[in-house]
Amino acid sequence: MDALIVGPPMSDDTAHALDRGRAGYAAWKEISGYATHNSRKGTYDNNLTRFAYLISQYPAFNHTFILREIRSLRQQGFSIAVISIRACDRPVDRLTSEEKEELALTWYVKPIGIGGLLAQTALVAVTRPSGFVAGLGGAWRLAGMNPGRLMRYSFYFLEAAAAARRLHQEGLSHFHVHFSSTVGLLMTWIYPLTMSMTIHGPDEFNDASGFHMADKVAASRMVTAISSFCRSQLMRFSRPGDWDKVVVSRLGVDPSLFAPRPHRQRPERFEFLCVGRLAPAKAQLILIRACGELARQGRVFRLRIVGEGPDRAVLEAEIQRQRLGEAVVLTGALNQDEVRLLYRECDVFTLGSFAEGVPVVLMEAMAMEIPCVSTYIAGIPELISDGASGLLVPASDVGLLVEAIGRLMDDEQLRHRLGEAGRRRVQEAYDLSRNVQHLGALFRQRLQ
Repeated sequence: MDALIVGPPMSDDTAHALDRGRAGYAAWKEISGYATHNSRKGTYDNNLTRFAYLISQYPAFNHTFILREIRSLRQQGFSIAVISIRACDRPVDRLTSEEKEELALTWYVKPIGIGGLLAQTALVAVTRPSGFVAGLGGAWRLAGMNPGRLMRYSFYFLEAAAAARRLHQEGLSHFHVHFSSTVGLLMTWIYPLTMSMTIHGPDEFNDASGFHMADKVAASRMVTAISSFCRSQLMRFSRPGDWDKVVVSRLGVDPSLFAPRPHRQRPERFEFLCVGRLAPAKAQLILIRACGELARQGRVFRLRIVGEGPDRAVLEAEIQRQRLGEAVVLTGALNQDEVRLLYRECDVFTLGSFAEGVPVVLMEAMAMEIPCVSTYIAGIPELISDGASGLLVPASDVGLLVEAIGRLMDDEQLRHRLGEAGRRRVQEAYDLSRNVQHLGALFRQRLQ
């Protein structure tokens, strides 16, 4: 979903980091030659190895894959500025070294405050009145007659005006969107900018009409889908004349970074791991109920659930109801370095989601030769072949989830075989370097 202006204030640490980031961003432009050509603000650069990323929140726990994508594109020779709608999701001292570097290269929209947004929008109204009218009118048209939506889309317009003016000042003519496509659509109406976007699912497809999917695809020069299933849904909700814009570009992980962890043949206590936002779609409640049944069978294990979100209280209550005690631990949100340490201790990775795109956490676990149990939904069967590179069960079926986890606990050879096959699958189709090379080729071919 696109971000609203209303939200919690930044911590002092984050605010200070943003001040340092602005200085770092200016210095980086000087070093990299990123400054607008001939130093003429408002003059657009049509060299599309230089463009921007528009992201809902960056860096963020849930957006680590975007960080990897951007850094890999820069290694290919692309100069990429980053605009983030919201501030970083945690204090600076909780960031990895890579995230701190990205913080210093990112321009933030909401942190300039409502006063700053109104000031930027007023400048747009004075310097580009036709764009101001087109953007505000377009926002209200998308909102319809619903008062709540009118308020929300008016905020989107303010964010779009500030972000579009920033690109205009930098002389950039194109931007690529992750998770802020409504703001992106409005930006193309305010200034003569072009956009492309990545669609992940599943949220975008829950109300494709209310999400304005057809309008966004029509306005984009390219739309990348993270799976064939995602591409099919984009085609379902867009006009046939725009289908050629939609291409599959898989996400990926670095197999050298996520190297195989030590394989434990007969652990006294099995270590299970689940990584994901604590939200209904991730179905951690189903997993906890499965763990309750495993405990009643007398099995010895510990499940660690990494993540934070609105379902925490519900999950804590279920852990108590199932009398699982310390057998299930909610760790809270952890950064990528901390999660990798947990992968190394893990015997089985499980993700019982009701709705997904293609989870990067599954790719990470598979790359480390951890046998995975997940569900037959969306793009997951494109990553995991049941019985060959992991185990899949129907979403919501506690009994079959218990059975799949039990099989892995009982069969050391199956764990080993699925772990090795899972890593091969990632190396074949979800290697980050190869897939971002493909994305870079798409940018060069489709956007020139």
